[in-house]
Amino acid sequence: MSQATFVAALLDPALAVPEGLLDPEGQPAGRRFDVYRNNVAGGLTKALEAGFPAVRKLVGDQFFAAMAGVFLRAHPPQSRILMLYGSEFPAFLGAFQPVAHLGYLPDVARLEQAVRESYHAADHVAVPLAGLTPEALLERRLRLAPSARLVRSRWPVHAIWAANMAGGPAPVAGGQDVLVLRRGFDPEPHLLPFGGGDFVAALGQGQTLGAAIDAGGDGFDAGAVLGLLLGQEAIAEVME
Repeated sequence: MSQATFVAALLDPALAVPEGLLDPEGQPAGRRFDVYRNNVAGGLTKALEAGFPAVRKLVGDQFFAAMAGVFLRAHPPQSRILMLYGSEFPAFLGAFQPVAHLGYLPDVARLEQAVRESYHAADHVAVPLAGLTPEALLERRLRLAPSARLVRSRWPVHAIWAANMAGGPAPVAGGQDVLVLRRGFDPEPHLLPFGGGDFVAALGQGQTLGAAIDAGGDGFDAGAVLGLLLGQEAIAEVME
């Protein structure tokens, strides 16, 4: 019996118990394997429920559990650490036909995955922007905290998340860019203003602050986004 055969049978109740598995009495481990299989599937489903609570709320508990069953058979864990199990879940939702009518759902999952990644990202020491003239600062490159995550969507993804998880108002149609920042221990999604997504993306590409501001376009409020980054202690390095 190969490891692949064992894993496939473990995750799919439609498959027979692999031959050669014995219980402590030396008998075929049919029933014991079924119990173990149920426990594994239940544990993986709970990991997905904990990681994607907004998606779960949007589709309902029963549907989410059924969807998780399909997902875990296609994407078994690759690590013993289950805290980040489900990194493929957003892409899975994008190809899962039963939720094709919920076009925003993959991006909601992307936002929740970004929050999970931010929580487990490395710590950093924030640096101030004091000591440089405005002209000199424009020529510098800013490295954001390892926990910073940018999520860009053609859907009102922050509003959908906030309506379901933070008691926010009903979403209004339109794309939104969201920056997940972690000041301390708990990450928080922040809605970026017009041009903010292009600005943060430019910083991530290593462009100077001045070039990143230009990338934000006409009407971009650079002060608001810089204030957010400073207030959330999200600048990890100022580089020439």
